Amino acid sequence: MIPKTDLDYVKLFASKLREDNSLFEQQKKLIESQMHSSSELFRKRFGTGKDFKKNAREYLKRIGLI
Repeated sequence: MIPKTDLDYVKLFASKLREDNSLFEQQKKLIESQMHSSSELFRKRFGTGKDFKKNAREYLKRIGLI
């Protein structure tokens, strides 16, 4: 089957996942890595705890999003 729509790709990936469960582990590692990287990026940019919220709000105001 050659996927033509986004849903076709989802169906193809789901069928491949059923055949080879190691794909799930790869996806899980990728997602966890992305979450860790995002967390580090925001922590370095805005700090932690109460400072995080304050710094994030100041940044969003400065760029005009709030």
